[in-house]
Amino acid sequence: MTTLEEKIFQEIHEEIEKFSPQGYVYNIGYIESIEDGVAMVGGLSDCMMGEVLIFPNDIKGLVLNLKKDSVGVIILGDHTILKEKDQVRSTGKILSIKVSESVLGRVVNPLVEAIDGGELIKESSDTKVMLIEKIASGIVERDVINTPLQTGITAIDTMIPIGRGQRELIIGDRNTGKTAIAVDAIINQAKENKRKGSKKVVSIYVAIGQKQAKVAQVVEKLEEQNALKDSIVVSAGSADPVSLQYIAPYAGCAIAEYFMQKGLDVLIIYDDLTKHAWAYRQISLLLRRPAGREAYPGDIFYLHSRLLERAGKMNRENGGGSITALPIIETQAQDISAYIPTNVISITDGQIYLESDLFYQGIRPAINVGLSVSRVGGAAQLKMVKQVAGQLRLEIAQYNELSAFAQFGTDLDATSKARIDRGQRILEVLKQSQFNTVSIDRQVLEIWFVVHGYLDSVDIDVCLQKSKEFAQSIAIQYPKFTENVYSKEGMTDEIEKKLTKIAKDFQSKY
Repeated sequence: MTTLEEKIFQEIHEEIEKFSPQGYVYNIGYIESIEDGVAMVGGLSDCMMGEVLIFPNDIKGLVLNLKKDSVGVIILGDHTILKEKDQVRSTGKILSIKVSESVLGRVVNPLVEAIDGGELIKESSDTKVMLIEKIASGIVERDVINTPLQTGITAIDTMIPIGRGQRELIIGDRNTGKTAIAVDAIINQAKENKRKGSKKVVSIYVAIGQKQAKVAQVVEKLEEQNALKDSIVVSAGSADPVSLQYIAPYAGCAIAEYFMQKGLDVLIIYDDLTKHAWAYRQISLLLRRPAGREAYPGDIFYLHSRLLERAGKMNRENGGGSITALPIIETQAQDISAYIPTNVISITDGQIYLESDLFYQGIRPAINVGLSVSRVGGAAQLKMVKQVAGQLRLEIAQYNELSAFAQFGTDLDATSKARIDRGQRILEVLKQSQFNTVSIDRQVLEIWFVVHGYLDSVDIDVCLQKSKEFAQSIAIQYPKFTENVYSKEGMTDEIEKKLTKIAKDFQSKY
């Protein structure tokens, strides 16, 4: 053997000694049947609930059913290219998404893939893997909800206050302004983020089963109002697979938890959970699960309870962040006692009920104050707001009661007529056009002005205009008032005297 041959032999021998074969053990199965995005897979003996499976062309699936000889899987992608006998591989992993700061200002699908036509969302140093499904934080990790989340809508911030960490349901028929309230709340967070001393709020809008045109309108309006840069839109449209519609709210909540763990406050909108329930019903029926009331499966309550329980406010030891959830439910013919509405009402900390009759009367936002409630209430309200708006709900209730009598032509005494006149003016001041959010200090002034009777002698048509003009005059003559609104002292006698003097001067002009 020559020297060269010996050298080559030696190198081969060294390489063989270095080589250590690495074996991979996969749990392999096959598609038994597939229809409408739901597959029955056989051969996966070592498979767990919620596990991610890999189908051909790297299409992912999520295990939702475990049977003796097969598992039921929803396909998270294009199921039309899959067929029977295709090979399926288990991963041993629970479904998760990768989240980073780069998702801010983007429109993504539930798998956090960009769908806004922009560049791909790349991994960075702050990227974190977040589980889609997660057990909600316990009581020990939470804190008391006592910080207001201003929506910029006068009727809500004064009478149905929302706290950071609360779950407040928005409920009503079709075309009553549910999404409008949610979008206004997001726009107002962008304005509040600019205010000195305010804690940043990240907004997430989750569109479930919505038309793409509607989602595009929301995105366009957020861009127009300069609110998209602090927001994320998660969209699983009506044309997307029902499996993506099912995981969309959980994905949105996982993104919210990423920011909450950083100590930020998050506002998340689920628009809407009625369509989410429909998507889950469709999946459950295809999985051959037993149907219950209205063909919904038996665990339909758990579907939404495990999602909404993840909202809340964390204590300092756990970062001090919060998730405020505003789920939306669409009712049929104003029936709030239907199956899904009653389920979600019982899970949430209150509801904002929008009535179509009020909407068509021109009272917008069309909030029925009698049926709307916040179970956190004044605990999450600024002291001055609580003082000024304390009697507001009572005034409106008395007005509604007396105006019902007046319709029958009943003769009313002077006091009752005065209450009706005051009530009409209060309702007028509470009217607010869409995308026209009002800061809390302006809300306090407008409500204070009408409640103290300074608009009693003014025509109803100009009440809103006069209240706005009064608020503007305060901004010029009493610039420190905004600081007073956020102070713990509330409405002191000194502030009341200053406001009264300016209000009387202002009233004398008209």
